[in-house]
Amino acid sequence: MNRPTSLNRRQFLGTSAAAGIAATSPAWGATSTSAPLIQGQAEHVISIWLGGGMGQIDTFDPKRKGDPSKKQAGSYYDAIPTAVEGVEVCEHLPKIAGIMDRMTAVRTVNHSVINEHAAATNWMHVGRPVSGTVVYPSLGSIVAHERGAVSDAAPPYVLIGYPNSSRGPGFLGAKDSYLYLTETGRGPAGLARPDVISPERQSRRNQSLSRLRGMQPETNDKRLRDYDEAAKLSMKLSGPEFMRSFDLDNESADLRNSYGGEFGQRCLLSRRLVERGVRFIEVSHNLNFLNGAGWDVHNRGILDQHKLIREMDNAVSALILDLEAHRLLDKTLVVITTEFGRPPQFDGGGGRGHQSSTFSCVLAGGGLRHLGAYGETDELSQKIVANPVSVPDFFATIHASLGIDYTKSLYDIDRPVPITDRGQPIAELFG
Repeated sequence: MNRPTSLNRRQFLGTSAAAGIAATSPAWGATSTSAPLIQGQAEHVISIWLGGGMGQIDTFDPKRKGDPSKKQAGSYYDAIPTAVEGVEVCEHLPKIAGIMDRMTAVRTVNHSVINEHAAATNWMHVGRPVSGTVVYPSLGSIVAHERGAVSDAAPPYVLIGYPNSSRGPGFLGAKDSYLYLTETGRGPAGLARPDVISPERQSRRNQSLSRLRGMQPETNDKRLRDYDEAAKLSMKLSGPEFMRSFDLDNESADLRNSYGGEFGQRCLLSRRLVERGVRFIEVSHNLNFLNGAGWDVHNRGILDQHKLIREMDNAVSALILDLEAHRLLDKTLVVITTEFGRPPQFDGGGGRGHQSSTFSCVLAGGGLRHLGAYGETDELSQKIVANPVSVPDFFATIHASLGIDYTKSLYDIDRPVPITDRGQPIAELFG
């Protein structure tokens, strides 16, 4: 008969400690090993940002028609069918409707910020609410950190629009930050050499700088290391190969016209940056405020909202078809996001307020198994009926499409931070 093994005091304490750690480990640690990772094949992301709050009921989740003059809640426009049976969109999205089989409108994205644009914008860029102790990295910076640039001749992360702290690298540091552009017709300000500096003179400067660096001891100062990384990247990107990305005149007039105006040209540039090897590109919409209010359609701002929707229809449909023609659509995930949606009720001026209980974000391409629409809302697109998608879930879907481990943690010095705040991908879009 076997006798039970006795434990000495040290073994007992060690076993007890291990059991205590296991019992108190967070759930996100357990899920990383309990289920196989979902992984896609995408290589790039083009993220289109609609600042101000795109109204889902007036775009990708239309419902019964409303009437602002009678204070009757509902859609502002008529709905039209799409290439996917049973899926409808707003009448001002006819081109997107025709290619909805390459897209999925995720209709049940939600978070808890309603009245604060800046806080909601931050949430939709970093995937979680603001913390008083951690400066979280943006989605673009996380992708840059995890995957890097596709090509050594390109930066990993480009922002086409004005910079903002919500788009930044947070605790990851400057090496995972963005290169930003405010014009599509020329490269980033400050990268091009002055005409008086010849290539030979620049080469001599580089050699002198290398010798000086070689004479200095290694530094542990993160600020100096970040500065050094930024300087190296700037030198690499000032060359002709990357700067040719901005020669939009090399594209045919018909193609440029199909994209439309300023926003469309930004989308065209994003395709060219994908070809150069940029991993993540954010394209901001509507710096010119075509309707006087952008997507923030309170009061009379809603009267010309259709101009924004039509501009998006032209640019996004052209981008998807252009990527497809260049055999890049399966490799490139196109994402459309906004900070929150709009309620079905009309305000006193005939416009709409804010709604975060459910709103639409869109995925296209990226090798996903698209459904046209995912998630179900009630008869006024105000409450979720089926398949809610949290912001971490939406981010996890993007990470999974790129083959990034959405269950892992990043580290703020020695503090673990779950990469997607425990998000889970939309499994139906894979396989």
